[in-house]
Amino acid sequence: MRLKDKVAIVTGSGAGIGRATAKFFANEGAKVICVDIDGDKAKEIADEISKEGKKSKPLELDVTDEKKVNEILSNLINDEVKIDILVNNAGITVTGSVEDLTIKEWDRQMDTNLRSIYLMSNNIWKHFKNNKGGIILNTASIASKIGIANDAAYCASKAAVEMLTRCMAKDGASDKIRVNCVCPGFVETPNIQGYFDAQPDPQAARDFAISLHPIGRMGKPEDIAKGFVFLASEDAEWITGSSLVIDGGLLTALP
Repeated sequence: MRLKDKVAIVTGSGAGIGRATAKFFANEGAKVICVDIDGDKAKEIADEISKEGKKSKPLELDVTDEKKVNEILSNLINDEVKIDILVNNAGITVTGSVEDLTIKEWDRQMDTNLRSIYLMSNNIWKHFKNNKGGIILNTASIASKIGIANDAAYCASKAAVEMLTRCMAKDGASDKIRVNCVCPGFVETPNIQGYFDAQPDPQAARDFAISLHPIGRMGKPEDIAKGFVFLASEDAEWITGSSLVIDGGLLTALP
């Protein structure tokens, strides 16, 4: 097992990529702290993992709330003694062009996708330094590399996640804090379904998304979870500041 006896925090673990990542980490021997703004969903996945004889516990937390993150993460660090891995996966999609987006929508997008990563990483950084190392993994997107019409805030937030990952990797290298991100293509999650539903013709949008992937299908949450497991494992001990693209060949097919 590649993550035996490690302790990992996974945000946004109530559904989609976060849920799959929590399960895959547990299967690889990690104790998983399942974090979600929806406490019931966090408990659901934690219970599912525990019923399989693996270690997990739920944690209800709004990762955009500075006061709550400071308080709850501090208590969690004290309880767990040593945390090894932080997966910043919580995210949403707010659709619209710059012309259409309200400042409230823009801020909500940036708070959830970017501010949350800063808050969680900032709070755990000293703990990782004191333990002479740690791993931070962020969910970016192929949208960090290309522009998508009517998706301005989302694309901007994910591009910022990728750059923040590089900066944190440089800041943490001397303290053996590795920081990487994963850039998924279109993945079958509630988040992407919300994006399709916001389009004039949801089925046409879905069909078009599938057609972009040379492999012939959209991704599954498990496809991304496997990437996170690799980056969290010793197999990736010389990898930091990288963006692992898992997109079914989407980027290779673009002109």
